Amino acid sequence: MTPDTVIDIARQALTVMVLLAAPLLLTALAVGLLIGMFQAATQINEMTLSFIPKLLAVAVAILVAGPWMLRLILDFTQRLFERIPSLVG
Repeated sequence: MTPDTVIDIARQALTVMVLLAAPLLLTALAVGLLIGMFQAATQINEMTLSFIPKLLAVAVAILVAGPWMLRLILDFTQRLFERIPSLVG
């Protein structure tokens, strides 16, 4: 296995990781921004106010994007397992 192969596999793994994390992180970011704007407009400075909406939004994002995320990680893992014989020998 050459260093180029290792770098290619690592690059693919990082790309899959970013694609898996993006829906959840962007959902939490959007909900946090909306809650922050609401808190700034109403001057409610309660730190725990944003926790429950973020938690619910991330749970909904997992339900919506979950099948796609599962398919993505399974495809990556299957491709990696199929490449094992060519990587070892």
